[in-house]
Amino acid sequence: MRILRTDEDRFSGLPDYPFLPHYLDVEPGLRMHYVDEGPCCADPVLMLHGEPSWSYLYRHMIMPVADAGHRVLAPDLIGFGKSDKPAAIEDYSYERHMAWLTAWLEQLDLHNITLVCQNWGSLLGLRLAAEHPERFRRIIVGNGMLPTGETPVPLVFTLWKAFATHSPWFPVGRIVQMGTERALSRCELAAYEAPFPGPEYKAGARAFPKLVPVTAEDPASAANRAAWQVLERWKKPFITCFSNGDPITRGGERHMQKRIPGAHGQPHITLHGGHFLQEDSPEAFARIIIDACKSQRAA
Repeated sequence: MRILRTDEDRFSGLPDYPFLPHYLDVEPGLRMHYVDEGPCCADPVLMLHGEPSWSYLYRHMIMPVADAGHRVLAPDLIGFGKSDKPAAIEDYSYERHMAWLTAWLEQLDLHNITLVCQNWGSLLGLRLAAEHPERFRRIIVGNGMLPTGETPVPLVFTLWKAFATHSPWFPVGRIVQMGTERALSRCELAAYEAPFPGPEYKAGARAFPKLVPVTAEDPASAANRAAWQVLERWKKPFITCFSNGDPITRGGERHMQKRIPGAHGQPHITLHGGHFLQEDSPEAFARIIIDACKSQRAA
């Protein structure tokens, strides 16, 4: 497996991203980057990004949550951000992403985790919580789901999958912009492009759409169904905060609220924004996290 590593100079001077880098090897020679802010002894809040973003997506949420007294960790998935990037699309699979993220979690030995996830952060994070429930205290999902391939996918996803697979042009910054309602600045667009100095660095981003289970026979479907069996018995807090303008995940929150016991009676909130609600409503999203952690302490 040929590994690419983005030069650190590509990330200098990014707007609103002052965080010191941290790294762990999730397998020999494969390095994962993560943000780690707030008191190191506090219960962790784990923020998982999705496709084709990186921890930069959470830049406006990290410090408000850390300043409220929580340890905030925001890793870059392998293939994204400051993490290493296997060069071939075939190097990526759902199970490999799970193994890399699990290795990171176990090396840091995190417990009492509040999971915050969106997009592919949910496909990985919900599996992670279901497979290691003793490490997680609550789950907060925004615009995400855990598919098993047993329900039809939206047309917009089918088109996105075809584009990611076949288009010779894959402008990451513009793709993120298409998923937000507010206009990103030139510097913000450049920040989303920063991890990818050339087309060969984008294999992980191109691979993700093809890894979403769309049939019951998909290689990841059985493991996701097993995860759902755990989630259907999940009684710890489970909160959804989807946006009002996401055509991909619309309605998924109601599905989870019905199936997951821990979602009953929780303050589910609809936020303003598109698919990347961290860009459109970061203050409100951060407030949901802070209030959820506060209410649990009070209880």
